[in-house]
Amino acid sequence: MFSLSLALPMVFTMLIHATDSLSYALRLGGLRTRRIALAISLAGILLLVSRTSNMAQGPMIGSLVDAATRGSNPYFAAQLHWLMGAATLGTALAILCFPTMVKLSSRMVVHFEAAGSIPVMFRKLLKRSKLRNATYYITPPSWEMAKRLVQHGMPRRLMLLNVAVTAIYTTGVLSSLYAAYLYPGQAVAASQSTGLINGMATILLTILVDPHISLLSDRSLRGEIRLNRMNQIYGCMLISRLFGTVVAQLLLIPLAYWIGWVVSMMY
Repeated sequence: MFSLSLALPMVFTMLIHATDSLSYALRLGGLRTRRIALAISLAGILLLVSRTSNMAQGPMIGSLVDAATRGSNPYFAAQLHWLMGAATLGTALAILCFPTMVKLSSRMVVHFEAAGSIPVMFRKLLKRSKLRNATYYITPPSWEMAKRLVQHGMPRRLMLLNVAVTAIYTTGVLSSLYAAYLYPGQAVAASQSTGLINGMATILLTILVDPHISLLSDRSLRGEIRLNRMNQIYGCMLISRLFGTVVAQLLLIPLAYWIGWVVSMMY
């Protein structure tokens, strides 16, 4: 069941979810330096890592589907659950690195402003003295940080929405691939039906989650919300992402059958 053909897509899945989660650190670093536009621009670097990993991951998962369709992979469903477990591990890794990444992001935003371009910034940051100084920013999570997450009330509605969005995104592609395995007669249609699932997550993210985070960020820049509150909100968003990857485990098979039902209605 566990092999190199599964281990490699698991590694890429971890990278995708870790980099997506750490984009919160760049946003928070932009708030701390009051350079949110520069921080969002730097977030494109993490987006590049995520999208590149996603392109490499796709053919690898496709090979698992082909093996399952031929009958040589009886553990296909279990392997998909392992892949979602890798998403949880990647998000947990991002949580562990988050305090360090926030501090590094604050410095990167300042260096980006001084350098004027990303290539120049990286050329300066890769100097030996800069790399040596980077160790001073390493900050492991502490119990005190965890306690601050529950102070002054948690944004429960925003967290629940983020759980839903993360769960749907985590299982979207995998459910469509499992539907292709369950319904070989409509395999191509099922595998191309990811949008049926991810479309719901996109609507929730675009209309309810991202605008609210942006509104809170703008209010923080205007001094209407304390920075400590934004620290708490971004921390809660990370925790909700972690729970979302766990909830995705429960959605894999039901959504696969739902895709199969929708596809069968089209024939």
